[in-house]
Amino acid sequence: MDKLIPRPQFLENLIKFREVDVIKVVTGVRRCGKSTLFVLYMEYLKSTGVDESQIVHINLEDMGMEHLHSYKALHEFLLSKLQKDKMTYIFIDEVGRCVGFEKAVDSIYIKKNTDVYVTGSNADLLSGEIATLLSGRYVEIKMLPFSFAEYYEANSNKNKNQAFTSYMNIGSFPVVVSQLKNDMELSDQYLEGIYNTIIVKDVVTRKGVSDVGLLKNIVKFLSSNIGSSISVANITDYINKSGRKITQKTVDKYVKALMNSFLFYNVERYNIKGKNLLKTLGKYYIIDTGLRNHLLSSSNSDMGHQIENIVYLELLRRGYRVNIGKIDEKEIDFIATKQHTKEYYQVAMTALEESVRVRELNPLQRVSDNYPKYLLTLDFITGDNEGIKQLNLIDWLLK
Repeated sequence: MDKLIPRPQFLENLIKFREVDVIKVVTGVRRCGKSTLFVLYMEYLKSTGVDESQIVHINLEDMGMEHLHSYKALHEFLLSKLQKDKMTYIFIDEVGRCVGFEKAVDSIYIKKNTDVYVTGSNADLLSGEIATLLSGRYVEIKMLPFSFAEYYEANSNKNKNQAFTSYMNIGSFPVVVSQLKNDMELSDQYLEGIYNTIIVKDVVTRKGVSDVGLLKNIVKFLSSNIGSSISVANITDYINKSGRKITQKTVDKYVKALMNSFLFYNVERYNIKGKNLLKTLGKYYIIDTGLRNHLLSSSNSDMGHQIENIVYLELLRRGYRVNIGKIDEKEIDFIATKQHTKEYYQVAMTALEESVRVRELNPLQRVSDNYPKYLLTLDFITGDNEGIKQLNLIDWLLK
């Protein structure tokens, strides 16, 4: 087995919540490293003196664990593993495979000396009746594939510009980085496997989607239009013009299922002057630009929107809530909000030409508050433009 690449941001989050009286729920797209995070955390626990007998780890996608897909069976199994007068650390991968899992998890959680951790690959894990039952009893840790900083640490033999090109083209899924060593052919096969697993297990099976061809057409449309303002009506028109007849209601159902699988993220627009969210013409971003390039059979198309996609995901990793900004008739790529502060970002491949620089800076200059404002480009030129900081994108990602 290859040496595991540390995920300090997520690992520190788990450590922070160790033995805190909540269920730790790690969510994220398939193969982003949730199970590996558990392994890293269990190694940490052992390093602090926790005995092997105090750790219970099961993966409900393992065929050998199918007998635990009933919440009663799962509950009985976990009860049998609890250590008397010692803390028992319970780790359950893909807990959603167990029908009624929340009943078993909630019952174990309230037992004395238990610390419960679960993972899931679908946002439905924490919706509806489940959220009601576990209300106030869980904390969600949202996991993503590798950041560029993590990727670069694993590819220290490359200079940072080469590494960034590879990161954008091939992607950030841990296996691609740590085991396939960025081999294009092998990575392509692996990404196809991830895609099919998400489509089949997290969308078709879970949501009862009947038209897989339509679903894949929607995936390709969204992948082709990352960073563009689109709506369900736009997607429906596109599909209907291709000869298929479909309703907006069906398209909306499919798009929501894709977002619940963490394959795509929808970002709403925010009216800066009106201080309200706009419900129309948001943007969609994909979980990984390498997966997008695999689906479109191209790594060179629309590089501007690809780097925008990378910045969006990085802001999520850094704990921000992200919106697109609208001010007058202009648009700001991202408003990143955290607690009582916010930051504004424009993203462009280059701003060396004066006309481009003016175009990118103008929306930021219209914002009258004093929160930090940034222009991120791939240019080596950095500096200050009347309070707006121009930074090199790669350096910002490595910060």
